Amino acid sequence: MVEMHLRGMRVELPSHNPLLLLQETTGDHRTLPIYIGPAEAQAIDFVQRGVEPPRPMTHDLMRDLLEELGATVECIVITELRDRTFFAEIRIVTRGARHTVSARPSDAVALAVRVDAAIYAEEDLLDAEGVILPADDEEDGNDADELVSEFRDFIDGISPEDFG
Repeated sequence: MVEMHLRGMRVELPSHNPLLLLQETTGDHRTLPIYIGPAEAQAIDFVQRGVEPPRPMTHDLMRDLLEELGATVECIVITELRDRTFFAEIRIVTRGARHTVSARPSDAVALAVRVDAAIYAEEDLLDAEGVILPADDEEDGNDADELVSEFRDFIDGISPEDFG
């Protein structure tokens, strides 16, 4: 397994699809780009910006349930890409027993950022799908602040009808 960190999120233009960027913490700093849904993108963005919703969102509820049951998230692992779909695991410890729960990478990361859990990717997956991105200040001449602004505009424009 290779330790990863959340490099950030981007919005792919012109489709406006959110893209989660997980980057290797050492070595070549390969990045694993994963398309995610708008709701999960918003959930991750809220944590990054320190936004506290008036009521718990789904991933907050997951965190609270685990805490109430005395369970801790040991880590999450992005495990494979099958039929153009990424898979992940949430590895949980409770009362000395280890449990593994299958999850979408977006949900796993949204939970990980809430509980400060480590993020990993399988080495074979990173070898096959990892890309080396230019440093933020070299990124196709785009200003990083502009990309963040575009992403926030996208998130702020989401309505319940978008999920129908």
